[in-house]
Amino acid sequence: MTNIIEVNQLRKEFKSYSSRQGLKGAFRDLLNRQYKTIPAVNDVTFTVKQGEMVGYIGENGAGKSTSIKMLTGILTPTSGKVLVNGMNPHKEREQFVRSIGVVFGQRSQLWWDIAVQESFRLLKKVYKVSDKDYNEHMEHVISTLDIGPLLDKPVRKLSLGQRMRCELAAALIHNPPLLFLDEPTIGLDVLVKLKIRQFLKEMNEKYKTTILLTTHDLSDIEALCERVIMLDEGKVIYDGALAKLRSHWGEGKQIEFQFEQEVLEEQLSFLTQDLDVVWQKGDKLLSWNALVSEKEQQMSELIGRIVGTHQITDVSVKEISTEEVIRNIYEKGEALSS
Repeated sequence: MTNIIEVNQLRKEFKSYSSRQGLKGAFRDLLNRQYKTIPAVNDVTFTVKQGEMVGYIGENGAGKSTSIKMLTGILTPTSGKVLVNGMNPHKEREQFVRSIGVVFGQRSQLWWDIAVQESFRLLKKVYKVSDKDYNEHMEHVISTLDIGPLLDKPVRKLSLGQRMRCELAAALIHNPPLLFLDEPTIGLDVLVKLKIRQFLKEMNEKYKTTILLTTHDLSDIEALCERVIMLDEGKVIYDGALAKLRSHWGEGKQIEFQFEQEVLEEQLSFLTQDLDVVWQKGDKLLSWNALVSEKEQQMSELIGRIVGTHQITDVSVKEISTEEVIRNIYEKGEALSS
């Protein structure tokens, strides 16, 4: 299978102005400014094969957006090599944009004041899509995303969920082999998210569309991607199977205790100091989560001690979530290689 994305030693540096202290420093800055170089993306290397659906994840400031902008030709790399669909994104711009689809959750490619279908017609001309290809492809897209009733409405009158479905359809008018999705489900309700995920799976199965998905919603990653690339401080710290990441870092269980009265972390830690357990405040009021190994003896001992010393209204045992796995990796600052 051919590589649709090839990134080798990709680097992007930004110059940052540093000011000197005091009145004298401010005067000297007027005459001679000092700059420091900050690497936003630091020698990143990876490949993506045709038909893959890859989750591209990292905390804010990890370098995700900067690297996506280089992959889509918006930014020019400081150094390194980028080949996407066999082209250099920032040098072969006109030909390149016809080979990709892009959806940025915070930005629109639709015209605000005209009907959705008018935006579609304009994009059809921009991408030089024939009537035959447009009708064949878009009939399926419009039907699957259930946006037929929205085509006559101006974009400004759409809800966020409606607009994001239309944005996704607009990105696929030219049926590109590669789709970049940046936070495509941000702020959407559960039903709309499910519809979008199902649609992306269908596109991938029907057309072998390659998808690079950037999101903070790890349920999107779990639903769509078998592989993840994880960035931290501009570097790739993990590139491999999501299942392997979970099996290595997600061993154990999460036990949620719902207490009747307020309990302090120090009390819980003291009570379980000889057990291999990590305590975290739960999402519900008066709840605490215990991350513990799957060893039956450890779990039984932990539950026995807590129930024996505190009033409990509920206890539930769950698998450790992918979100928890990712948090563990970032806190320890390392990940296994693929």
